[in-house]
Amino acid sequence: MLDNILKYDIVLASKSPRRKELLGMLDVPFKIKVKEGIDESYPADMPVVEVPEFLSRLKGNAYAEDIKGNEMVITADTVVILDGKIYGKPHDDTDAVEMLMQLQGRTHTVVSGVCIATKEKIVSFTTSTDVTFAPLTRAEVEWYVDNYRPLDKAGAYGIQEWIGCAAVAGINGSYYNVMGLPVHQLYKVLKDEF
Repeated sequence: MLDNILKYDIVLASKSPRRKELLGMLDVPFKIKVKEGIDESYPADMPVVEVPEFLSRLKGNAYAEDIKGNEMVITADTVVILDGKIYGKPHDDTDAVEMLMQLQGRTHTVVSGVCIATKEKIVSFTTSTDVTFAPLTRAEVEWYVDNYRPLDKAGAYGIQEWIGCAAVAGINGSYYNVMGLPVHQLYKVLKDEF
């Protein structure tokens, strides 16, 4: 369906197995390329909802010098926001448990920024989804962290895992955004902008 982008060699610049799975659902050929050592710092006074798109563009710019004539590079960044604070990937199990204990029984926002770069242009966008967690006990949270090891996930959880079934009481927005790649909006941008 995205015949207009088949002229590009598409590169997903991400180590995330979830982003790889989600981009694969669009049925376009792509390869994975990951550059190490990209500085992912952002201005301290930047509004938190702008951080993911800023970081996705930062990552996109890091690949820009390497883009060959017909390559398209897709970069992304996802964060969880609660009370104006960013919850990124937890440092360890204790950090993961504490993050989830703060999220339980409340509504938080998952924000993803996506950047699409070719030799000709760069397009980026942001997608937000509100997720409501039911109350969880510390024992439930510790069991989840012990059994699912969510240390590589923003906010210390994967909605597609046990916790999504047991704790997600409501969602307003894109489910796939919460997984890490807002594929509906990505599809629309790829179709309309390229």
